[in-house]
Amino acid sequence: MDIAATSQKEVSNSGTSKLKKNVSALERILMVTSGGYLLYKGLSKNDKSIAKIGSGGAMLLRGLSGYCPVYDAVDHLKNDKASNVNIRVNSIINKPIDEVYNFWRDFENLPKFMSHIESVKPISYTTSKWTAKGPAGIGKLSWKAEIIKDEKNRLISWNSLPDSSVKNAGKVVFRPSGNGTEIIVTISYHAPLGIAGESAAKLLNPYFEKLVKDDIINFKSYLESL
Repeated sequence: MDIAATSQKEVSNSGTSKLKKNVSALERILMVTSGGYLLYKGLSKNDKSIAKIGSGGAMLLRGLSGYCPVYDAVDHLKNDKASNVNIRVNSIINKPIDEVYNFWRDFENLPKFMSHIESVKPISYTTSKWTAKGPAGIGKLSWKAEIIKDEKNRLISWNSLPDSSVKNAGKVVFRPSGNGTEIIVTISYHAPLGIAGESAAKLLNPYFEKLVKDDIINFKSYLESL
């Protein structure tokens, strides 16, 4: 494509250059906050990383400008299936297994210990609408999820519905542990930006893993205080 011709197309009638936007509002929020986080970690004196600095800068620029050259140059990346990024944590709750299971099974209880979840509203016995606070408290993210497996006192697993803006899945396994209950929680999320997003997600994994671990610590403290 002729570069001069492309430039002319991006000039408005007033003569002011306009940068083409091809990144959604949701992705821009994720890119700005995630890019800022990676830059901070990459520039840290104790954890300097060229990879994090490079990825963070690129994500921040993409979020601020609303433009991703990869989408134009290699558009098929958006449609490639990136593998899920999985986070797994476990904890011992000093409560009987039926009490732990029943509390988690009522998804409306989740915001009581998940600081980033604002609400979970039931639509039916197996489907619900989740609303989360956006990264760094910017905006809100909503999606619908469906319970795909429910074994009393043993297992609960759920998955976001196909049209959800945030593709994710979760599973909680409940096991007896003395007089208490061991829970094994697995959270999976799908990189929203194809292969490029998957690479960024893996760099951000420590951040998301800490988020989930904090949720489980809060869950243990909350339930054991009842």
